[in-house]
Amino acid sequence: MKKDQVVSKNLDLLNEFMKYAFENPDVLEKIPPGAELIILPLDDPELYKYNKGMADRLVSKGEEVVCVKMKIPKIPAPELELISASHG
Repeated sequence: MKKDQVVSKNLDLLNEFMKYAFENPDVLEKIPPGAELIILPLDDPELYKYNKGMADRLVSKGEEVVCVKMKIPKIPAPELELISASHG
């Protein structure tokens, strides 16, 4: 997986997590100050493995890590149709 794909997918996951946290602020209280937040997507094995590896590396360096397991949200793909008045 290319780095830009990893970044894009992780930003999407973080966005969804923050939406959840906004609705459920108590979840943020479970994350210790200074801890790294790593999201493990249950339905993307390749990204899960990449992020889990990142979490393991941080822990091996003595960092505190909180892992969040969640599914990647399905983003609706609306269809757009341009309807214009015909002239003449």
